[in-house]
Amino acid sequence: MPTRRKFLTSSAASLAVLAAGQSAEAVALPPVPAAGKPLVISTWNDGIAANLGAWKILSKGGRALDAVEAGVMVTEASQNCCVGLGGNPDRDGIVTLDACIMDEQFNCGSVAALERIKHPIQVARRIMERTPHVMLVGEGAQQFAVAQGFPLEPQKLSPDAEKAYKEWLKTSEYKPIVNIENSGNKKPVGPVGGGPNNHDTIAMLAQDARGNLSGSCTTSGMGFKMRGRLGDSPLIGSGLFVDNAVGAAAATGQGEDVIRMAGAHTVVELMRQGLSPKAACKAAVERIAKIKGAKARDIQVCFIAVNNQGQHGAFALQKGFSYAVCDASNQQQLIESEYLLK
Repeated sequence: MPTRRKFLTSSAASLAVLAAGQSAEAVALPPVPAAGKPLVISTWNDGIAANLGAWKILSKGGRALDAVEAGVMVTEASQNCCVGLGGNPDRDGIVTLDACIMDEQFNCGSVAALERIKHPIQVARRIMERTPHVMLVGEGAQQFAVAQGFPLEPQKLSPDAEKAYKEWLKTSEYKPIVNIENSGNKKPVGPVGGGPNNHDTIAMLAQDARGNLSGSCTTSGMGFKMRGRLGDSPLIGSGLFVDNAVGAAAATGQGEDVIRMAGAHTVVELMRQGLSPKAACKAAVERIAKIKGAKARDIQVCFIAVNNQGQHGAFALQKGFSYAVCDASNQQQLIESEYLLK
């Protein structure tokens, strides 16, 4: 059975402590609406702080779409190896950001290879709501963001990212590292495989008091990637998919292998066939393992899912994946996912 650690907080100070992975005094979360059972889940330990950002909206009866936007913005604004402008750059030394968002009515927006914009998830939502398109990329995405009033941030690396990049340049070797998301920028970058800070993302799913689902995903992508590389995170159907009549799913880990089998959409379709969220995630992971064969041990892929009944679950290819849950029980939980490869 998965082990559970419960975290309770209601203040900015407590949130900061939780985000750092330290203990905090247990206090009650804001009360939930009398009707409905709001729920938010997100990937990795950083999901703890992100969920609290989303819960401020859900606990007041707010819309799931607003919650998943606000929640991942917490991570985008943090000093993080894998999300936001503080993340590790591509092999040319430039940070590029990807994000997508989807609501309960199949409306979706996505941005990819975006530079110098602090909150790509906000740009993705503007694309969804103010253009006839789903995705904008690169220079065009930046032009749209500026036209929408988003300021251009300085084109420079964070101190941690700059240090990591200089160390990586000594060998310029590129290789995905399993479970990088929980390392942050705390470990030194080694000479093999680009070091411990290589990728990945935060993905979030929420159900509001009215029972509607939405999801979001945001990342700076794999550190030291080829210029122009995109993973699954900004791709609707791969990194994220929402069908309000069935459920929602999102992915984290090696994006190329999630893309190969339209991961998030696959999980939702498996739930449509009657599988529970965890069983659907497991079946999708098993499919990836079959595709990869012996090379499956070189990567990590994980899925989270919520069905339209508010049941949630997750499954990972390898040990080490955790996901955060905040629900109407007024408790924040970090759940260690079950995994396939022993």
